[in-house]
Amino acid sequence: MPLHLETARLTLSPWAESDADDHRALAAERGNGMPSVEDNRRVIQAQLAAPARTGLALLVVNRRDVGDFIGYCGLTVGRTSVDEPEIAYELFRRVHGQGYATEAASAVLDAAIATGRKRLWATVRPWNTPSFRVLEKLGFERDHLSTDDRGGLVWLTRSLP
Repeated sequence: MPLHLETARLTLSPWAESDADDHRALAAERGNGMPSVEDNRRVIQAQLAAPARTGLALLVVNRRDVGDFIGYCGLTVGRTSVDEPEIAYELFRRVHGQGYATEAASAVLDAAIATGRKRLWATVRPWNTPSFRVLEKLGFERDHLSTDDRGGLVWLTRSLP
């Protein structure tokens, strides 16, 4: 998977240590408080190491016109496998509803197709209606339900050409 992607409005690129404060603020929007600096460094280090280990990456999403960090998007093993990875994205609430998640995820989908993979997965909490809309636009379909320690998960999948 390429580690640099561009769309009309966005650039997707690897993590940098300078993304730490923005990532902490994004994680805090989940409602579990602000992660510690050390925990956040570990998360970023894991993201920097992932491409060498799996060939997959969650990439930082920046707006091209402003240059600001607005979230991340990419492919991850997550709850799946290297051959059939999971697409994942998370953006600041302040940029929701502007099409950025769909635009970033579409670029990642195209990159996944270029790798020759045959299927992608996504997992979404049942309450996350905006994520379902993004995935539906990209052709994902509901596959099954499961639960984990945080509650229900809806599994979606998309076959790739």
